[in-house]
Amino acid sequence: MHFLDELNEQQREAVEYIHGPLMVIAGAGSGKTKVLTARIAYLMERGVDPFHILALTFTNKAANEMKARVERMLGNTEARNLYIGTFHSVFARLLRSDAHRLGYPANFTIYDTDDSKSVLKKIIAELKLDEKHYRPNIVFQRISNAKNSLIGWQEYQQYHELLQEDNRAGRPMIAKIYEYYARRCFQNGAMDFDDLLYQMYVLLTQFPDVLHKYQHKFQYILIDEYQDTNPAQYAIIKLLGAVHENICVVGDDAQSIYSFRGATIRNILQFEKDYEDVKVVKLEQNYRSTRNILAVANEVIAYNKQQLPKKLWTQNDEGEKIKLVSLLSEYDEARFVVDAIAEQKYRNHYNNKDFAILYRTNSQSRSFEEHLRRMNIPYTIYGGISFYQRKEIKDFLAYLRVVVNPLDEESLFRIINFPQRGIGEVTQAKIRVLASEHKISVWDVMQRAQDFGFRQNIAETLDAFVTMIKNLQLMLETENAYTVALQAGKASGLVKELYNDKSVEGIARYENVQELLNAIQEFTETPDEEGELTDKSLGAYLQQISLLTDADKDTAESDTVKLMTIHAAKGLEFPCVFVVGLEEGLFPSAMSINTREELEEERRLFYVAITRAKERLWLTYAANRYRYGNQMQNDPSRFISELPPEYIDTPVDQVQLIRRVSQNMFAQQTMPFESSKNTSYRQVQSTPTSTVHVPSPDFKPDDFRLMKVGMKVEHQKFGYGQIVSIDGNATNPIATIRFELSGEKKIMLSYARLRIVSSDAEAS
Repeated sequence: MHFLDELNEQQREAVEYIHGPLMVIAGAGSGKTKVLTARIAYLMERGVDPFHILALTFTNKAANEMKARVERMLGNTEARNLYIGTFHSVFARLLRSDAHRLGYPANFTIYDTDDSKSVLKKIIAELKLDEKHYRPNIVFQRISNAKNSLIGWQEYQQYHELLQEDNRAGRPMIAKIYEYYARRCFQNGAMDFDDLLYQMYVLLTQFPDVLHKYQHKFQYILIDEYQDTNPAQYAIIKLLGAVHENICVVGDDAQSIYSFRGATIRNILQFEKDYEDVKVVKLEQNYRSTRNILAVANEVIAYNKQQLPKKLWTQNDEGEKIKLVSLLSEYDEARFVVDAIAEQKYRNHYNNKDFAILYRTNSQSRSFEEHLRRMNIPYTIYGGISFYQRKEIKDFLAYLRVVVNPLDEESLFRIINFPQRGIGEVTQAKIRVLASEHKISVWDVMQRAQDFGFRQNIAETLDAFVTMIKNLQLMLETENAYTVALQAGKASGLVKELYNDKSVEGIARYENVQELLNAIQEFTETPDEEGELTDKSLGAYLQQISLLTDADKDTAESDTVKLMTIHAAKGLEFPCVFVVGLEEGLFPSAMSINTREELEEERRLFYVAITRAKERLWLTYAANRYRYGNQMQNDPSRFISELPPEYIDTPVDQVQLIRRVSQNMFAQQTMPFESSKNTSYRQVQSTPTSTVHVPSPDFKPDDFRLMKVGMKVEHQKFGYGQIVSIDGNATNPIATIRFELSGEKKIMLSYARLRIVSSDAEAS
């Protein structure tokens, strides 16, 4: 077992302890994935059948990486027989086999968040409730939290505390909405993401033979990121592992940051109380970060009271001190960060992909985007609209979902009249009413349109639509996903509709659909990783993509600077990291400082941000920031006061850095810039420019009504200049100003925020 030689003492101890419950406290960058994969390989080398091993992760990317590593370790393909995957993907796979026991079709549809909110929106309208008060987002989160706590709609309606909370919030009808939503999903033959957990629990508790089957099938259970599990995941694992108790959980309480998704830190903190004779192994050697970065992380997290004690250490170099930078505004913050990236690339030869800008909320990305574009530095934002959330993709997938499961009303009504075929809203409403009155599915109504008295032309149109879907269904038994999808695109007229739109947006939509077809073809041609069966059916494809998450995106896919929230950055690492917006009310969030538990989670989030950095780390905050349409003054984050000063470098003169960057980037006639389309370089002519202006320390804007022609003024961005002329009315005058650094510009004085440097004006 050569792979054991690559492990340190604690890692090897965790791998070789295979009988009984084991908790591995794996600090950031301590090699937890290596331990998990080596443990699986060790079990298989000791003769454990891979079909008896269950490994659960939180991303498909992590699952695939683990499986590939095990294959490399063992030098065979037996790893393909392992049950490795996300909680949702593994449970979806198991539910397919036994869904009929719960009354669901084997090919049940999996609703994503947008689908669920769309269903809720319709129910809220049907109940004649005010959508502004019963916002689908809020209602969805409430139902999601209930399911993750294993509270079904029946229990919810009897749960006094929850009902009281809804009453206090002025939303007493949530219990009724939950009931309607659960019934609608069941009627549609659909489960949402939370149902994959909730219904799995129901299946195991209501059918003892199913529980017995899986308890004896999965003799060894491994769980990654255990600190991120919610009550439903915890309960299912307890059930599955009750017979053999060979449960290995790996996690880090210091990185528990997903309580808003229902995760609870209590699961990992109380694991030792759940099992007798549990063995605990701590992985404290960090292989990622410099000693200075690690020292800061240790000091920060030590302020939390609720934690499992540990202290990370490393044999890596000491590294640079952490740079703490105070800026005047978010504009200056973004300019500083982008200039620092340019300087590091020029001075230390980093690539764009070596940098990450991490922020607390997605809305902070705008100013960084603007400056990156201005400097011609390509970037990628994580957390934007997913490829699979684009309208044209959702439309195409809706056709495929109806072919697989015609009971799926959400998908059915999405495409019943797209492209337009004369089945308008009046007809759709009539279909819904008839289905409700006769207690049958809308699909049944459509199949019997003539019997239900639709006008001849409408009945014929409905019949044509039904025939098209049935013809595609005939292909499911004999053809793979790509063949069915290609025919669906042609038969529906969807591809032709997009092809005929020659606008820029239309061409982009058509290309996106072609890319989807390429992805489906790739799926059908790629060897199956599950090992047991090679299933390239349309149903298998739809299940796979419905379980994708943002975390499965490849962050190394291109040479671009990465912008993302700290939540999205968990599990990633970068040579250079900027943690921005360290201001009270923003980070920690004003919404998350009402209790010690909330504040400690915010501190854990800060800890996660710090430990993403391998070599260099910058922490920035702005004195002024626009929030909710107003410019607000900010206090530095309380976390800044918790930083150990001996590891922090606060530049005395930040001006020098900005000037140095400007000189490096522009003083030469030609400099390489990355193309935004590929990683090849192109030469661009650049004119030398002066240094960037840094506002005076005592900068304070004067009343614009005092401005006169000839005055010398200072602008925060453009620098010093002289007013050449003033035009327009007294309320909204427009000044022409000749700036020393930026040339002549026309500026609206009421918005310019100018400081008068010299009051000497030309005589009128």
